[in-house]
Amino acid sequence: MFKGLAAQRLLAFFAGGWLLFNFPLLGLWDRNATLLGIPLFPVALFILWALLIAALAWLMERPGQGHQDDGA
Repeated sequence: MFKGLAAQRLLAFFAGGWLLFNFPLLGLWDRNATLLGIPLFPVALFILWALLIAALAWLMERPGQGHQDDGA
């Protein structure tokens, strides 16, 4: 399906997302603070999740990759 650099990038994004949503880095947002009246922790989770999805979408839809669909 994916070979070479695309597979390496996907694996890097997986590892980065795993680290972002794991304890040491996620603990940075666990404070008694609010952002526009919403607790900081859920806001940070949503923003990190949205940024990860946007980065993956950008990576997968970049022009000039030359990937082919698996159509039969």
